Parts: sequence; structure tokens; C-alpha cells
Amino acid sequence: LSGGQRRRLDMALGIVGRPEVLFLDEPTTGFDPSARRRAWDLVRALCSDGTTVLLTTHYLDEAEHLADRIGVMSRGRIVLEGTPDDIRSRGSHGRVVVRLDGPDTHVEVEAVSGVPILPSPGSFEKIENKRIEKETFRDAGIPVAPFAVVSGADGVEAFAAEHGWPVVLKSSKGGYDGYGNRVVRQAEQAEAAYWELGGDKGHEILAEAFIPFEMELAVQVARNRRGIAVYPCCQTIQENQICVGVLAPAPVDPAVRRRAEELAVAAMEAVDGVGLFAFEFFLARDGGLLLNESAPRPHNSGHYTIEACVCSQFENHVRAVAGLPLGSTRMRTGAAVMVNLLGRHARAAVAEGAWDSLRSEDAHLHLYGKTDSRPGRKMGHLTRLALPGDDDVERLHRETVALAKDIAI
Repeated sequence: LSGGQRRRLDMALGIVGRPEVLFLDEPTTGFDPSARRRAWDLVRALCSDGTTVLLTTHYLDEAEHLADRIGVMSRGRIVLEGTPDDIRSRGSHGRVVVRLDGPDTHVEVEAVSGVPILPSPGSFEKIENKRIEKETFRDAGIPVAPFAVVSGADGVEAFAAEHGWPVVLKSSKGGYDGYGNRVVRQAEQAEAAYWELGGDKGHEILAEAFIPFEMELAVQVARNRRGIAVYPCCQTIQENQICVGVLAPAPVDPAVRRRAEELAVAAMEAVDGVGLFAFEFFLARDGGLLLNESAPRPHNSGHYTIEACVCSQFENHVRAVAGLPLGSTRMRTGAAVMVNLLGRHARAAVAEGAWDSLRSEDAHLHLYGKTDSRPGRKMGHLTRLALPGDDDVERLHRETVALAKDIAI
């Protein structure tokens, strides 16, 4: 039996006698989204019939769907307790944040266990927040956009006086896919943006010069003591500050791609990274490259490597941290594209309209198994490889976008 089938059998054995009290330990691990929802319906029916269910799970959405009361545990003690509404109300914008570690926990764990943590605590310290990250790369001689820590609207206006409007404000800690950022186009917007990012609550706020760019590029780099492996520079396409597509290789002059790859290697060495890191760049209108952000993990911009490269970013991450020889990053095809499949509705996650994409030659559909969909949430991706002898990555991208439009999740 598979893991999911064993879980189904365990649940069936538990409920066959209609017990007054039922203990369920990670009951839906290994279930696909559809089976998971059916299991939830069964548990709710049991509760309606008077059975008391004690459930342990690592999925907060599962606890929210099933539980009247939730207890969040860390290291054997309850750190948060209440109804689902209570738990949500203690978070920010519907998100629950529970701090389970201190700033030096990873250092302490490494010291006590004697087992190396990779990427290392030292690497994370060099990119701990956006300010430190930019200082690290700037000090290594890697071009970054002008930046400064600002205090209040006056600080934003002083920065703009030197670097011009618009100004990009960023919360130094946290944020992804555009969260934690504000584009301030004039002085009248500065105070509101500063407050929205938590500047009035003591959060460090970074002002960054707005860079008019031709396109955004990304490079994935794997590194360990045995060597370094660099993936082809790719183009990332952003809409509403969310990556919606990747073109590999990037449709730019090969010299630009080589320069981006060289800068990515320099950035990896600057943080002494071990594992797989992704580096995102702006290609400015004057032809210059500026390092924008780094990610110390396999990254959405590298998902195309699963099918398109000899060794994927995920495999090379494992090889790197395990101290194994790194695999080839060579592309198997002249061009590859990846289109993210974003949620369109707030509903249970069900993929519809995927048949045509599956009929397309060398197309690969990936669904992430998330239970709930919402507009803008990354629910999966579609990768397509060019046929032999074809390297028109931009045409391939247009065709793949057209296929992806039929897929609703």
C-alpha cells in the first residue's frame, strides 16, 4: 500500500465502531487535494454525530477547517491556543505568525549537534535583511541600486532629492512577491507609505532608487567545496510584482547573459554560499546590470530546470549540501519557458482546462497540491521545451501563455 492508502485504512479502522473519542495523527498526509477534502467532510460528519476528535496536524488550513479549538506546539509546549478566529486575529492580515526560534537558534543547533547547517548561519547573516544584503553585495563590488535607511517622510524626500522620484520603499525584513514594498511617486505619498510599512512601529525602512529597466534577469548558482555550477541566465516576467513567466535562455545579447552569470558567481562567493541560490538582476536601459535580490534556496525562476537541464536546481541543491559532485547545468534544448499558474478565484483548488496543455509536445504540467486557491496565489506551473533545432524562446513563450490561459485553478 502507498502512504496515502495506509492513511485511508487507518482512518477507516478508527471510525468503524463510531467511537465517542477519536484520535487522528496527521490523518491526511500523502492525500491528494480531492481525497483530503473528502476526509475533512468525513471528520466533520463524525463531529456532528457527537464524536470528539483530537487531531494532530502540521497543516494550519486543516486545523482551521476541522477544529473548534487549536493549540500550536513547539518543543513540547503550547505557544498559542484559541479558536480559529482567535488565532487569526493574533496574526497580521489573516496570517498567523508564531516565532519558534531566536535569532541565534541556527548557530546554537549547529554548535550543539555538531552537524553543519547548510546554507550556513554565516551565509544567512550576510543577507539577513534587505539592508545587510545590499551592503554585502555593494562591499563585494557588485553593482546594486542606490539605497539608504530612511526615517520618516523627511528622510524619503531627502533621498528623492538626491536620486529622484519615484522612490521604492522596502521594509528591511520580510516581504516577497511585492509584499513589503511601496513605490512612492511624489512627496505627498511618502508619509502614508512609510507608515504602511511599519516605520512608525520601529521597523527599519529602506529607500531605494527606482531603476528604469529593460527586463529582469535571474541566475541560479549551486556551490559547495567541490565546485560551482551556474545555470543559464534567464528572463523573468513580472506582473503586479509577481513572477508570471521565465524564458531560458534570456533573449538578450550573450555578453549580457555571461556578465549576469559572472556577477551571480561573485555574489555566491561574497556570501560563501553552499547549496542552490538564485540571484535576480535588473538590466538597466543603459545596458548595466544591477543585483536586486537573492534567495538562498531553489527558486521559482529556476523551475524550468526540472525538464530543461541535465540536472535540475533541486537535485543540485541536494548535491551541494551533501558534498557531492555537482551535476551539469547544460540545457537539453535550445529554449525553454515556464509560465506560473496563478489562482483566479477564492475556492477549493481544482485544475480545469488543462487538456490542451497536456496534449502539447514536450509540455510539463506541475500542480502544487495546495488545497485552497485565491487570486494571485501560485498554484502550479507549465513548462514547455522547444523542439530540436528551434531556439525562438519568445515565440515559445507566447504559445505557452496561450495554453496556460485555458488552465483555471
